[in-house]
Amino acid sequence: MGSDMTDAYGDKGGVGMEPIAPLPRISIQVFTETDAVAHVVQAACQDRRMSKAHVKIQTGGAGAAVEAYRDAPTPNVIIIESRLNAQTLLGLLDELASQCDAGTRVVVIGHVNDVLLYRDLMRRGVSEYLIAPFDTLEFIRALSAIFQQETGSKLGRIVAVIGTKGGVGSSTLAHNLGHMLANQLDQETVIVDFDLPFGTAGLDFNQDPATGLVEAASEPERLDANLLDRMLSRCEDRLSLLAAPATLERTYDFGFQNYEPILDLLRQSVPQVVLDLPHVWNDWTRKVLLASDEVLIVSSPDLANLRNAKNMMDNLVQLRKNDRKPHLVINQVGVPKRPEIAVGEFAKAVGAEPIAVIPFDAQLFGTAANNGQMLDDVQAKSKPVEAIEAIVRVVSGKGGDQTKAKRGLAAVSMLAPILSKIRGRQAG
Repeated sequence: MGSDMTDAYGDKGGVGMEPIAPLPRISIQVFTETDAVAHVVQAACQDRRMSKAHVKIQTGGAGAAVEAYRDAPTPNVIIIESRLNAQTLLGLLDELASQCDAGTRVVVIGHVNDVLLYRDLMRRGVSEYLIAPFDTLEFIRALSAIFQQETGSKLGRIVAVIGTKGGVGSSTLAHNLGHMLANQLDQETVIVDFDLPFGTAGLDFNQDPATGLVEAASEPERLDANLLDRMLSRCEDRLSLLAAPATLERTYDFGFQNYEPILDLLRQSVPQVVLDLPHVWNDWTRKVLLASDEVLIVSSPDLANLRNAKNMMDNLVQLRKNDRKPHLVINQVGVPKRPEIAVGEFAKAVGAEPIAVIPFDAQLFGTAANNGQMLDDVQAKSKPVEAIEAIVRVVSGKGGDQTKAKRGLAAVSMLAPILSKIRGRQAG
């Protein structure tokens, strides 16, 4: 039960909000009295954090709940909406308590902000009291908090980084982002390299780590916090790597069911997790993106990248309805003699302002890659480092709201007619 039953959670996915843990595999039965609450619950069932839960909704409130469980086992969670007076409601809850199986949690949805009623509910062991009206995210957060409190640990934040094409620098950005999160926030951070055959995290940190991710994914049922900790390779004081093998001796046909336990454990044990995802689109990458708290889409300013960025942005916004939009990062801007789409045109077509525009710097990036160093170790006072520091502030919730990226870079827009045609096709 949260300490304040009238907490305002703010806008969905707002900066500085704590991540919401996915619900475990539980059964939930909801007894509503109003259409408004029923609609919120139905919308919550479509959220990514509720994907494991089995939810059944019916009408009738507290009275229907009492009748339903006279001769039937109770689910993991019973949610009751009630507009009854306090005395009648408490009487029905006492009757329901005599029928509940051990471990069943009860959540009450009321329509009055009554402190005395709240205290009576807590004394009877009610897990949460929600006051209608509330939105979908408030409802999910309240349910998640019930189970999160049992772990006794603070929830970590998962940031997924994916490129719109191969070679756009998403892996380099992911590794530098993880490095800066660990050092600037002074928090334990883990980078997970999901590019199993070709991953570069080991090279970028000048490490020769064990094949941690493959080992963890091969037997997910054996995983616990201690075992996972032994699979991590320590890169810096507060930075560890769950490495890819980067070999072609075998194929890696893992599914999301192999990766999900790893993400759950990391979320429970590490404040900051950065996922370096390869440029592929299949079931497991889509589900990993859905399971993440923040998504960074990394792109370069050309036509193929624009098309892919637009498609990815639209798809993920649709799938992640109760989350912030994915963040757009435009990388490799200002390559000599290369025609580029202007940042403004690119952002307008994708439908998202970039949180960072990273200039092309062959000397800086090449030196860092060849020496196994991070960018700020090579040149701390550089434009790319400043851009990644801005990303750290946004994804960690330690900065202000998203702002428009600085446009101090000249880019040539020679493809405006083609962009117009793309937008016309999409509109059609």
